[in-house]
Amino acid sequence: MNLDGKIAVVTGGAMGNGLGIVRVFLKLGATVVILDRSDKINETLGELRKEYQNVIGYKVDITDHALISRCVEDIITRYQRIDILVNNAGVAKLSRFEDMTDEIRDFHIDINIKGTWNVTKAVYPYMVKQKYGKIVNLSSVTGPKVADAGEVAYATTKAALIGFTKGLAMEGVEHGINVNAILPGYIMTPMVEGIAKDTDATNPNSVVEGIAAGIPMGRLGTIEELGSLAAFLASDASNYITGSEFVIDGASTLPETKSVGV
Repeated sequence: MNLDGKIAVVTGGAMGNGLGIVRVFLKLGATVVILDRSDKINETLGELRKEYQNVIGYKVDITDHALISRCVEDIITRYQRIDILVNNAGVAKLSRFEDMTDEIRDFHIDINIKGTWNVTKAVYPYMVKQKYGKIVNLSSVTGPKVADAGEVAYATTKAALIGFTKGLAMEGVEHGINVNAILPGYIMTPMVEGIAKDTDATNPNSVVEGIAAGIPMGRLGTIEELGSLAAFLASDASNYITGSEFVIDGASTLPETKSVGV
């Protein structure tokens, strides 16, 4: 895989899966633009620039369509093009359906669906114009494949991203744009730490240990492992792949049952 000279935009790149993607992209030669609403973005940029100079960032909320459009225009002015877009930014907050407020529902929809839509809407016309682009959407095994109690809102939005990926892939083909989705299982990220705390605030480590025990590989994935998959889909090695889903979960969704087998 080679990303030399490519201009990549990664949402939610200041931490977690996004940071793993950013690190791998930089290692493979890409210039990376991080879009993140977290105050951590400046700290992340400072750390990355100890090794790489080809990384910048914007502190933005992807639910703000007008602001995102201005950021993308600025990126185009600076680099003249955007080759890669990774829609990684996402949120998860556990709440059982009967207890769920409209605010929690909309929190997921606004960021996971509308945020992805906003950034893609701003970037896509430039990819059409240049007749080239790689779009990678971070869905999840939660929703398209599996779900646990309390994940109704999250699962709904992540399943929606599969439809978004396939629909956009069909339209992007004629413009040389590939659109694919990554479906992570449990990767060790701040989001997983938050889910663990939501599940058992007194002993979140026991929740993480329980998750690992249910994964055939016996551990959670790393952000760099996910980053490597994203890099493949962002590279020209994946030119004949579009509208596809790629599960990375340590085989957690593979077993049919734990009570049958020899």
